[in-house]
Amino acid sequence: MSSHGERSPDADLGLLDATMIGMGAMIGAGIFVLTGLAAEIAGPAAILVFVLNGVVTAFTGLSYAELASSIPKSGGGYAFVREVFDDFSSFLMGWMLWFAYMIAGGLYALGFAPNFLELLHVYDVTPAPDAVGAVALPVVDAGVPIAVLLASAAVFLLVGLNALSTAASGSVETIFTLIKVSILVVFVAFGFTSPMFSSAEFQPLFPGDAGAFSILPAMGLTFIAFEGYDLITTVTEEVENPRENIPKAIFVSLGVTVLVYLAVVGVAIGTLGAEGLAAAGEAGIAQAATAFMPTGLPVIQNGGAIIVFGAVFSTLTALNAVVIASSRVAFSMGREEQLLPSFGQLHHRYGTPFVAILASGVVMLGSVALPTQSAGNMSSLFFLLSFIVVNGSVIKLRRERPDMNRPYEMPYYPLPPILGILLNLLLTGVLVRYLLRTDTLALLLSIGWIGLGAAAYAVYVLLRSEESEEEEPDTDQPIPGND
Repeated sequence: MSSHGERSPDADLGLLDATMIGMGAMIGAGIFVLTGLAAEIAGPAAILVFVLNGVVTAFTGLSYAELASSIPKSGGGYAFVREVFDDFSSFLMGWMLWFAYMIAGGLYALGFAPNFLELLHVYDVTPAPDAVGAVALPVVDAGVPIAVLLASAAVFLLVGLNALSTAASGSVETIFTLIKVSILVVFVAFGFTSPMFSSAEFQPLFPGDAGAFSILPAMGLTFIAFEGYDLITTVTEEVENPRENIPKAIFVSLGVTVLVYLAVVGVAIGTLGAEGLAAAGEAGIAQAATAFMPTGLPVIQNGGAIIVFGAVFSTLTALNAVVIASSRVAFSMGREEQLLPSFGQLHHRYGTPFVAILASGVVMLGSVALPTQSAGNMSSLFFLLSFIVVNGSVIKLRRERPDMNRPYEMPYYPLPPILGILLNLLLTGVLVRYLLRTDTLALLLSIGWIGLGAAAYAVYVLLRSEESEEEEPDTDQPIPGND
């Protein structure tokens, strides 16, 4: 594979930092923004939605762990596919993964804004989020919602932090993730011991005529919540001893995340009921906390304020994590000469992939204008497609290079990657069918991004071809010394 011969990233991140980067994304906006949506579609079975998504994710996680130990390169799934498949397949993989992370950044920024407004509202700084207006634009007769401005400000802040220091962004991720997990533990502890909690809220588990199949669309929509293990592998070269630490970080972050989702969604349904959780939407977890946690507390006032505070941290950590991931995918593509060379270079002073970070930030800023649900749908769709290819990579690599050094080998091969492919294909089909009925905007934008990628690749092939012709020696000229 090609390389520009530029300096390599510094390995500043330890096992804890790598684990927290994965958990920061997985226990992020999804647990607040997507929980109500899952309950609306699947009812009390929403609790199964996240558990089963964790199971589906585990099969692909095994593939990631083996590939990361064998190919310790930054770029996540793109780096693996680049090593195994041809030029176009690897370009398409990187193109999809880069987009998935950038759109996820927009989703998390959009989740941050209403929660931040709600936090200000708790302390009487602003009206309720739905009563906050817009800022009028000069010259044109239009206004920008405050929530959009806040989402944009969050993107600006974290893009700037990442552009200046990898170590600082990794440390921030660790601190923020530990804070939000602590808050969710408090939420779960009060919820399970509250008189409001009732196991009757889980009966019947599958309401309506669709039965158990009702959970499939909800699984497709919320799949984005479990993309964090790919994110860990996007910073492989910035992690100490990556051949051992990356597989460990994948398994630990995935296991802890499934347990956290199981406990938090269980408490929310057990106290509010599935209908109440669905009706509360993005504020479902906060409403549950307000209902059963103590009130009249000094400074924090009530339980709802604690959870809103946690939601602010969660969405920020998730946003920070995908800023890291999206820029590393673009950095890897630039280093492999599949994007402009400047994407694959580190800043001479800060040691960060400066151009890749700024370019990713620009698309994220554009995506905050999308509806929240469309952002989630698009990101989930591209992650599902990417994971299918990654599972195919581990099979192809085993067949073509059986003697490769693999510090970690998955058990029961080839069953996990085959199941990973089949289950991700199933969820992709269900999600596309759902988008055709409910969110054609997301489907059209997704097709548009693939089309743009195909056009960019065609230009890339044309430019490479012209460069090769210019470098080719003129065989008609006499070679000196051969007379």
